Amino acid sequence: MWTFTVWRPLQGKKKSVYVYCAERNRFITGESRIQAGCTKCSRLYSCMGALDKKHHILTCSAVSLAQKIKQKELKSEDLVKAVIERIKEVNPKINAITRGRYEAALDEAKAVDELISNGLSDEEAAKKPFLGVPFTSKESQAVKGQPFTFGLWCRRREIATEDSEAVSRLKEAGAIPVASTNLPELLVWQETRNPVYGMTRNPHHTGRTPGGSSGGEAALTATCATVISLCSDIGGSTRMPAFYCGTYGHHPTPGTTPLKGVLFRKGDEEDTMLSLGFISKHVEDLGPLTKVIVGDKASLLNLDKDVNIKDINFYYMETSKDMMLSSVCFDLRGAMKRVITRISQDASSTANAPKPYYHQGFNHMYNLWKYWISKEPEDLATFYTNGNGKANGLMELAKKVLGMSNYCFFSIVRLIEEQYLPKVDSDWAETLTKEMKNDLFNKLGDNGVLLLPSAPHPAPFHFSCLLRPYNFAYWGIVNVLKCPATQVPLGVNAQGLPLGIQVVAAPHNDALCLTVAKYLENEFHGFTRACELKD
Repeated sequence: MWTFTVWRPLQGKKKSVYVYCAERNRFITGESRIQAGCTKCSRLYSCMGALDKKHHILTCSAVSLAQKIKQKELKSEDLVKAVIERIKEVNPKINAITRGRYEAALDEAKAVDELISNGLSDEEAAKKPFLGVPFTSKESQAVKGQPFTFGLWCRRREIATEDSEAVSRLKEAGAIPVASTNLPELLVWQETRNPVYGMTRNPHHTGRTPGGSSGGEAALTATCATVISLCSDIGGSTRMPAFYCGTYGHHPTPGTTPLKGVLFRKGDEEDTMLSLGFISKHVEDLGPLTKVIVGDKASLLNLDKDVNIKDINFYYMETSKDMMLSSVCFDLRGAMKRVITRISQDASSTANAPKPYYHQGFNHMYNLWKYWISKEPEDLATFYTNGNGKANGLMELAKKVLGMSNYCFFSIVRLIEEQYLPKVDSDWAETLTKEMKNDLFNKLGDNGVLLLPSAPHPAPFHFSCLLRPYNFAYWGIVNVLKCPATQVPLGVNAQGLPLGIQVVAAPHNDALCLTVAKYLENEFHGFTRACELKD
């Protein structure tokens, strides 16, 4: 358990112990906490409510829970009920859920328990690796009967009429959908906020963002309120929330995951940066879950490859020189150095120690992402109106000033950038991207990884991303390169905010990312829980 005491000298007074109180969203002295009767607070723990002993099972991996259900050590109904109870406990504080399907999920769990009690063959069990395990998914994933709004006011009454292909595959694997979760308006921002559902809060510090666009999923995972979290990522949307909330997040090689039923995707899109992925409390879940949704493309990702950590070539980058981004802060540089030191100590020789890497493409991470996102099939101006004409950024800005716009300010800024600011030169962007891919992937080969900063800073305060709108490009450049990456938590800083790095590999070498993530999980104590455990 991570706990901290913050000592601050007070002029003319003796030093006091300061703790963070999420109910009041500020630091207070321990004496103030006692006087105010805020008994839920512990040092730098947010007031998410300690995890009741009967819910400790929610700290386990999805893989282990599936085994317990199949071996009749745990009932699916009890597990689903525990998730629902935990969601109801934490959601008033983080606002992560858009709509639950609790009664239906409990009925489906009962059916699973009956199936198992009647006898389940080894063949049937193998076809359903996550039998009876509950999952949640970002609201941009179609789940039949659930809202399908993308956070747009003009779609506030839209309901999905069928499941996305990924949701269908999870169901076929035995998993049970429990709820849909919050997202930014049309998934285009670093905070999870929209006019339909409001704002999701980071459970480690409710005054800060959980990231976007899978912020609802990451907030639930960090509070042990979900077991499986299905996400998507076109500019860090899986890895950013995983970083800000202290969990693991895997972004599989683009082109391998099914996109039908995600936003307006039909599933036939080629050469896209978008990929589905998962946020999890445990690395061991990421490979098996990815296998389920990629289906017959699983062999392309080498997920069953037996990798020895000592055979991997490590490279690292400490910070980008992109002038549009902030420099990586001291805490995150320190986290990277601790990882490099640990790997160097375990290396079989000095020749295998991590080596620095840099390419001039890292000087232009945002502009490269900006160019390639313009090649995706989505037309933002049309999507904002749900196909009824095109939204105009400047007009919406004027309406916003007058209190007449239904769009979030960040969405309007994104529209203005797309419609009125200069475009990125296509020849320059495509040439630089090709050179960057060739150089990096030739360096990494099939046995190398790049340790990449996750962001310049830990989770920022709500609304502050407007002042630093391009800092997500540390994730976005991975989408540009169309390669796999795993977000790995590395403890917390003095403010109790999660730290971490990305592990990047060449396309279709997802197994390397997950192997390194597992190694770091063992060395740095795993994900950062946003709640205490009751005895």
